[in-house]
Formats: sequence, C-alpha cells, structure tokens
Amino acid sequence: MLENNLNSSDSKLEVVMRYDWILFDADETLFSFDAFAGLTKMFQRCGVDFSRQDYLDYEQVNLPLWVDYQNGHITAAELKHKRFQAWAEKLNTTTDTLNSGFLEAMAEVCTLLPGVRELLEFVYGKAKLGIITNGFKDLQDIRLEKNGLTGYFDHIVISELVGVAKPAREIFSYAYEKMDYPSKSRVLMVGDNLKSDILGGNNFGIDTCWLQHDNSHTERHISPTFTIRCMSELKNIVAG
Repeated sequence: MLENNLNSSDSKLEVVMRYDWILFDADETLFSFDAFAGLTKMFQRCGVDFSRQDYLDYEQVNLPLWVDYQNGHITAAELKHKRFQAWAEKLNTTTDTLNSGFLEAMAEVCTLLPGVRELLEFVYGKAKLGIITNGFKDLQDIRLEKNGLTGYFDHIVISELVGVAKPAREIFSYAYEKMDYPSKSRVLMVGDNLKSDILGGNNFGIDTCWLQHDNSHTERHISPTFTIRCMSELKNIVAG
C-alpha cells in the first residue's frame, strides 16, 4: 500500500524540496506520549489502581532524571532503574519488569499526532526521512509497525543505542554519518523540545523547526529556524 500511495513519479517532479533530509523527534512530535495512560495500564496489570497523585509523585522523580540524561549525567539504564526503583520495592518486583511493562503499555496507547501521516505521505520519496529520539529502543519498532510507518524512515537513531542523548553533538554526528554526510544546508531537524531537539540541531549547524504545543514556552537563548503549531504547517516549509 505504501508504494501504491506514494510512488507517483509525476507528483515528485512537481514539487521542489527545500531539504534533502528531514529528521524528526519521536515523542510528542510524531507520536502522542500519554505517560499517565501508559502507567495506568501497566499498573492495572500489576493489580495497582494508579492515581493522578501517584503520577505526580512519579513525575517528581522522572522529570529530573530526564534532564540528567539529556545533560549526559546519567545513562539510559540508570534512568530506567531509578524512575521505578521505589515502585519495584513496593511491589516486590524488579525495575526491569516495570520498565518492560511500561514500554509495552505505551506501545499500545501511543497514536500519531494530527497531520503526521499526511505530512509523511507528502514528503516520502521527495526527501529522505529519519528519526533521532531520546526514547528507548524497545518502543520504537513496535510503535512504527502499529501505526503503519515501517518503511518511511531511512534511519532511526536511538540515544540508548548510541550512548549519548540529544542535544549532544555526538548523536547528531552519528546520524550525519549514517546519512552519508549531506550538505547541512539541506537538512532539517523537527521536534517539540527546545532544549534537546532544537538546541541540538542548532549547535550541529542544521536548520530546525520547533513544533510548539499549547503548553510549551519559548527559551530566550534557543531560536529555531521555523516554528509551527501543527504538523500540517511543515508542508509549506519543506516544499520551499
């Protein structure tokens, strides 16, 4: 179905693309990431009625860990262990078991954000596509397959496997090597997180596009090349 829908040579010739490569963040850029829904589903399977207050308590532990991870102060393994350490002790299980259960639940609840499928169908075959994510490897392939996106992306770069997270230059260098060193002026990074996606892309010398959600705020020292409020707006940027 992918080839039937997207391989029209006539449509490719009609559109002049501004970029040869478009790189996407995953969570809250391509996919919704409702952590509360995923945690609720996972803990239900453990016989726990996970409340909103439980979620707020979890986030007090989890959010600082993600900051430390993005800043290179802890590893992915440390993040996954520490965020569920208290719950593992409470339930007499392991943090590995809880992490696996959480990622499995998230694969079930994650959906594409509005406009993503249409945007990917438009750019597929006209530019090469990639993902650079700070998410974990166990979630990515399952989520792509579930949402029918297997085959759209030339490269999927996962910080857990590279050993360094956005915004570090090293993960962008790793992706750039995989892309066979295209002109940086022909590469665009799209993401919702100013401090990882946009700062990282800016520091690497490529154009950036910030997907600004309603609850997100600007940062004085981080300036994206473009700002959009929904993914459908990206079409006019990349088809320049």
